[in-house]
Amino acid sequence: MTVAFESARLSMRAQRADDAEALFEAFGDDATMLWWSSAPHANLDETRAYLTARTDPAGQRGWVMTRKGSDRAIGTLWAGERRAGVSEIGYMLVPSATGQGYAREGVSRLLDLLFREEGNRRVFADTDPDNAPSNALLQSLGFTMEGRLRAEWETHIGVRDTLLWGLLATEWTNR
Repeated sequence: MTVAFESARLSMRAQRADDAEALFEAFGDDATMLWWSSAPHANLDETRAYLTARTDPAGQRGWVMTRKGSDRAIGTLWAGERRAGVSEIGYMLVPSATGQGYAREGVSRLLDLLFREEGNRRVFADTDPDNAPSNALLQSLGFTMEGRLRAEWETHIGVRDTLLWGLLATEWTNR
């Protein structure tokens, strides 16, 4: 079940295939997709198909972030249950929404949901080592860089390492 939630400046709601038009700004952007696991989308139909395939698969939930008072998506949040009490997260913003604190606010609210409301004991994320903004965000939220998996992902820019970041419920509760 997908739960909608809000934070100070953002609303989050279930991701829908019709968010493709707004999210194509990110999925079609070379710079935004550089560290993503797939190449930039060539057209809106590709983004629509991508979102349709990811609408509530078992054990995974996707949300979009919108500015409060608007229904237009400015980014995505994702959580996938890996085992009981352990979830992986992902996130992305459209280029016009970066640098304004929306990722921090959205991911913080997602962590509140996963830890405080759902009782997860651990949340983790994996990032490309060269994705400085994402690595800095996770570190600033209290995540610990737990390891580097060498040659883990084969992506559109070649075989890449990944950094694993972890955060425990007790670490988030103390924030």
